[in-house]
Amino acid sequence: MSLPLRGAATAALLVLSGSLPALDVGHDEALRLRQEGRIRPFEQILTEALRQYPGGQLLEAELEREDGHLIYEIELLTPDGVVRELELDARTGSVLKDDVDD
Repeated sequence: MSLPLRGAATAALLVLSGSLPALDVGHDEALRLRQEGRIRPFEQILTEALRQYPGGQLLEAELEREDGHLIYEIELLTPDGVVRELELDARTGSVLKDDVDD
């Protein structure tokens, strides 16, 4: 199978499965979404994440669009040395996922 066909087949599988890859939201768009009140400020989201893991340290944070939803993906280092990956709904702040990051 040629490379372009393989890419097309992969794209077709993603569309058929209803699962599209997460896309990072750029700084300008994130600022606009915050100003429009469509997402909560990152500071509030981080406070919520750190409430789950007091004493944790922020390692990485991204705002992503995943299946039409805006998600903050946050990696924290807990005081006991475990890296946690959290996904929080950017609109409500509710925790959608909380896993140990491999």
